Amino acid sequence: MKIAVTSTGKDLDSPMDPRFGRAAYILIVDADTLTVEVLDNTENVNAFKGAGIQAATMISDKKADVLLTGYCGPNAFKVLNAARIKVGGDVSGSVREVVAAFTDGKVKLTSEPNAEGHW
Repeated sequence: MKIAVTSTGKDLDSPMDPRFGRAAYILIVDADTLTVEVLDNTENVNAFKGAGIQAATMISDKKADVLLTGYCGPNAFKVLNAARIKVGGDVSGSVREVVAAFTDGKVKLTSEPNAEGHW
């Protein structure tokens, strides 16, 4: 399973970033091996609009199964839903901690966005 996690840094011990579309990095973590692919999201950090849609497209292209983040807006959520990527919101801690929480069944998946657009 591939787990996408919004992050402030490039490794498993980095704090996760609560913002989906405007996170500096999105880490694609293999749940079995804990190998990490780093997606540089700096292009979207200062985007005027569409950051969440672009980030959602990026993780869909990487075949992520689930996204773990703090907040996901309505437009990004629609793209993720269309790509059949599940969303776990309102999570915090290091990337390693949130991946462990998810694999232990401690992260609740959401069925709707939990942020306004342009957060």
